Amino acid sequence: MSTEIFKYNKPFKLESGKQLKELEIGFNTYGTLNKKRDNVVWVCHALTANSDVFDWWKGLFGEGDYFNPNEHFIVCANILGSPYGTTNPLSINLLTGQPYYTTFPQFTVRDIVKVHQLLAEHLQIENIEILIGGSLGGQQVLEWGIMEPERIKNLILIATNAKHSPWGIAFNESQRLAISADRTFYSGTPDGGKKGLKAARSIALLSYRNYKTYAITQQEEKDNLVDDFKASSYQNYQGEKLVNRFNAYSYWFLTKTMDSHNAGRGRHGVEKALSLIKARTLVIGIKSDVLFPIEEQQYLFRHIPKSAFAELDSFYGHDGFLIETEALTNIITSFFKTDVKGKIIELQRTA
Repeated sequence: MSTEIFKYNKPFKLESGKQLKELEIGFNTYGTLNKKRDNVVWVCHALTANSDVFDWWKGLFGEGDYFNPNEHFIVCANILGSPYGTTNPLSINLLTGQPYYTTFPQFTVRDIVKVHQLLAEHLQIENIEILIGGSLGGQQVLEWGIMEPERIKNLILIATNAKHSPWGIAFNESQRLAISADRTFYSGTPDGGKKGLKAARSIALLSYRNYKTYAITQQEEKDNLVDDFKASSYQNYQGEKLVNRFNAYSYWFLTKTMDSHNAGRGRHGVEKALSLIKARTLVIGIKSDVLFPIEEQQYLFRHIPKSAFAELDSFYGHDGFLIETEALTNIITSFFKTDVKGKIIELQRTA
């Protein structure tokens, strides 16, 4: 399905006070808004995904899946700074006539949510039945639930947090160091920083998976190898794969955006901010997640008023939320069948 573009022809003010002279928003919709206008499912995507949720979250979104276009009106917007249809560092700066590159203004998760709000207004969506996202997508969901508590009925927060951790920031800074070590990042060309981006993705992948994941999927069968290991080729392959579909400038700024995430900023602290959420909230943590440890989701569960918690047992680590769609379906089904206040959903994992 092709991505649509909404052009917002007014200046867009960022949390920093800086402005984008105009704004383009790439988005996909699936299904039809019903007469009651109460079947909207809005998906917030993660770091390098796009607005075609049927492509990257198969098994949870699609024909015959839990979130399907026959029952739901599904919306997914490409986030600010991402190169899949929304204004980003490769967009033309109207003041210079050249792409922004490293001069793109820094933006926050709250700015991304403001972009979503503009699109919702354009689509004439007043209320959102379910708002769902994982990782950076979950950070957006959380912020939106705080910013407009009356608008959203249900939140689904997966493998995310209330405030980005020093651990997560350190991972992101290490990736940016790799990008900036590639001198072409400062060349002012669309493919600048490609080698650095490849190295950055390799670093990131270590945080998306874990020791056990590599032990199972990249184990060598032969004992006589001294070079050309599976794990080495896997890192190279994954790095190259991202380089072929993304750019170093968007990656740089989006990792900065993730670092900025702090629900308590300007709200008298994180716990006060979480208490503002009125939506019924499902918090899902992944037991093997080393990037967003499950303690972070347990914290959300303890401080969001009408919340339920579920633990996903997956050896895939942080990436488990994109892979374990059958288990996610079981959890979400249970959530909507019960009174969830303070409930811990026990998942009966299928083999």
